[in-house]
Amino acid sequence: MNPLSLKKLSFAKVLNSTGLLVLVLLWILPTVGLLVSSFRDKDQLALTGWWTALSTAERNEFRRTGIPEDQYERDGKYVISGKLLEPGGKIIQTFSTNFRKLTANTAGETAIFKDGSLFTLQENGDYEWISAVPFKHKRGKRIFYVAKVPPTFSLDNYREVLASEGVGQSFINTLKVTIPATVIPIMIASFAAYAFAWMKFPGRQLLFVFVVGLLVVPLQMSLIPLLSMYNDIGNYFGMVAKSYPGIWLAHTGFGLPLAIYLLRNYMGSLPREIIESAKIDGATHFQIFTRLVLPLSVPALASFCIFQFLWVWNDLLVALVFLGKKDEQIVLTSKLRELLGSRGDNWEILTSSAFISIVVPLLVFFALQRYFVRGLVTGSVKS
Repeated sequence: MNPLSLKKLSFAKVLNSTGLLVLVLLWILPTVGLLVSSFRDKDQLALTGWWTALSTAERNEFRRTGIPEDQYERDGKYVISGKLLEPGGKIIQTFSTNFRKLTANTAGETAIFKDGSLFTLQENGDYEWISAVPFKHKRGKRIFYVAKVPPTFSLDNYREVLASEGVGQSFINTLKVTIPATVIPIMIASFAAYAFAWMKFPGRQLLFVFVVGLLVVPLQMSLIPLLSMYNDIGNYFGMVAKSYPGIWLAHTGFGLPLAIYLLRNYMGSLPREIIESAKIDGATHFQIFTRLVLPLSVPALASFCIFQFLWVWNDLLVALVFLGKKDEQIVLTSKLRELLGSRGDNWEILTSSAFISIVVPLLVFFALQRYFVRGLVTGSVKS
């Protein structure tokens, strides 16, 4: 190979690597921002973006001074003193009693109010208000100030979510929903996939096309009819419709088309010689399935397991429809939504809630990821 070709090849590799790196960074950037925001102070999170997390910000605030009951006499003068800032590292730059003139006085200077009283505010928030006559105001005087706020990181957002009432129970409820709703469709789909791949019966291809066609049916269209059917069955047998078996069956029905499609294609790609040899040795279809096909299909099973687990764990709509919001049944996504408030007043904890909710799915993904690509690719393109 001549030097020019080598240079072109090297340039192509660098270009491909750079492009891949850029795509990876763009893909993980929102997650990085969410992670940084989850550790930030609530006030800073509400006012500035996560990319400013390491910079000192200026903030306009106001606090009220003490009331006349707090005054004391010193050298013939009446004094009210205290602290406007809570511990946290804020530094006051300027202050005023008029929010339109925030830079009227510098921290450490003494301001003269209209009544002749003197007010001094230090950088750390300590203040002293001195008057020649007793204070008679009913409420504390409002002091507007500009403060520099250093970056603050803590676990307060996580503590607030984890310490909230009912979060632990909702976590357990989500496991009660997710584990059976992942195992049941895999069991059913694996049997059905083997039948479509290696068993001959009338209408096999037509039935498989019908099952695959169910992939295009919007989930939202089937929620109300399915719930109505559950209610009728529940009333007929004297059972409660909104229960765990109901949502297990719902998730099973929604997940079966994709599961059958992936597993059938994967099982159909297995060497025919192995199956035929087993048949010659007298093995039944059940023996071939359990002893040969199932162990060889672990990558495809793991791929669908990841998909189904993530989908059920992060589900909110199906859980609300088929399970409700009772304390003993509410799932984690629904509980976290309630913590935000009906109008999203407490939206700052959304960042920490997101990372709390993805811990278990991440563990499942990393445990099965070595099978993921191999099983997904084979099960998707082989027909």
